[in-house]
Amino acid sequence: MHLPFKFIVAALAVLCIEACLESPVRAEIKKSPKEDVARAPRPADIDRNGVLILVRNTLLALDQANKTGNYTVLRELGSPGFQANNSAQLAEIFASQRKQGYDLSGLAVIEPQLTVLPQIEPDGKLHMAGFFPSVPIQVHFELLYAPVDRQWKLFGISVNFDESGPAAPATTDNRAQKPDVPVKLPDPPTPSVRPKAPSSDSGL
Repeated sequence: MHLPFKFIVAALAVLCIEACLESPVRAEIKKSPKEDVARAPRPADIDRNGVLILVRNTLLALDQANKTGNYTVLRELGSPGFQANNSAQLAEIFASQRKQGYDLSGLAVIEPQLTVLPQIEPDGKLHMAGFFPSVPIQVHFELLYAPVDRQWKLFGISVNFDESGPAAPATTDNRAQKPDVPVKLPDPPTPSVRPKAPSSDSGL
């Protein structure tokens, strides 16, 4: 089952991440190669441990919010733009995921595989994407962070669940597997018949 992405950003809106990263329209405006390079994403200066902390903290906070129905902590982890969404709005946005009842606590011990390496977008936000190769449910994510007080704070989150694990074969009822023709059992052995011994007559 493939579910649509949920992406939360500032100004009480749910937007696609492509909209946040959309390049400006170039109608008859010629830019120099230097300007194009300046607007291109650049690799982020963050190590593997920093990536794991950001990703796990964010997704585990979402997991707790979905389990409890309280999105206050998830909201407080966000940047001012993300906090423009109040807790009630976040609860409404993630209502479908909450009803599905997925348990993401296993992400604390599983390392993600990144499909978009951490990069700094032209607007200064940290962008990364990837998935956790867990079975039977794979968790795909796309995250956007804004710099706030020398810390990366959540600005946008997109989570997708993919049930791509192997399915168990259907169980069969052995009681229903009866032969069409009854098996004839052999006749029980007949008791042996011995000849009756002649009776002795003492008068003869």
